[in-house]
Amino acid sequence: MHCHWMRRGLLALASASALLVAACGSGSIESQLQPSRVVVFGDGFSDVGQTGKRYTVNDNGINIWTQELAASFGITLAPAVSGGTAYATLNARIVGKPDAAGNGATPTVADQIDTFLAGNTLTANDLVVVSGGISDIIAEMAQLNAGAQTSEQMLADVRQAGRDLGAQVNRLVRAGATHVVVAGTYDLGKSPWAAATSQASLLSDASSKFNTELLVSIVDLGATTLYVDAALLYNLMYYNPSLYSMSNSLDPVCNSVDAGTGIGIGAGQVNSALCTTSTLVDPNYGLYLFADRVYPAAAGHIKFGDYAYSRVRARW
Repeated sequence: MHCHWMRRGLLALASASALLVAACGSGSIESQLQPSRVVVFGDGFSDVGQTGKRYTVNDNGINIWTQELAASFGITLAPAVSGGTAYATLNARIVGKPDAAGNGATPTVADQIDTFLAGNTLTANDLVVVSGGISDIIAEMAQLNAGAQTSEQMLADVRQAGRDLGAQVNRLVRAGATHVVVAGTYDLGKSPWAAATSQASLLSDASSKFNTELLVSIVDLGATTLYVDAALLYNLMYYNPSLYSMSNSLDPVCNSVDAGTGIGIGAGQVNSALCTTSTLVDPNYGLYLFADRVYPAAAGHIKFGDYAYSRVRARW
């Protein structure tokens, strides 16, 4: 435990200047890397519209962090279904099926990588983004709440999911990726979902365990892999929203209720995939951290995308 918190503390210190850039705008660091292509694998946290919708306020602007990261390099990120290189898909788990909403057809992160590698070769000019964790934790929580497993089994499965994501990162490096950005989950214990269900402690524990296993599994990939700490930045935005030009880090800004399974946390919940500028509790949605009870609104995404960009520029 002591080593874990020491590592987190050192990471926080190392990231301090990058976090200030994320809060205040672009810095002046000169980067040698100018990617010709940004390739993205992951779940709804990174999906730019693989199924036509996004988990955020769907305002036709830049509203997903991977899109902001790519745009910072002058690259327009498009979903693979439209001929682009963004394969991340809403509710996708890392290797498990069905997905977080119970759909067995959703391609896992491993499936997404299979599809890409079947027809593409990675080069030194590719910036590859891999993320995951949120959908797996949602799926495991659903099993727990249904009485199908204990909290101990749930946490064991979450740890394995972290290792599984690390294995996919290793796989991409072996396939030739030389610049890989990896993001785990933010602290779901800070989500409106956690507050509404009184499960903040368990969700924080699950998030931490997932990220720890992911980090351990990629620890030997330092030359090619950069971990961007979603938990660190989102905690800062949660506790200090005004520092990031926001005022509400507690409540979803969308009111687009889905009678179906939606984002996977139960029927009758707000689903930001259905959210537009006409389905908001406040037209000033740029002041909100969350779109629904799990996924961020555009402001949170853009700040994290800027943070990731500053980390990439500082590293490569």
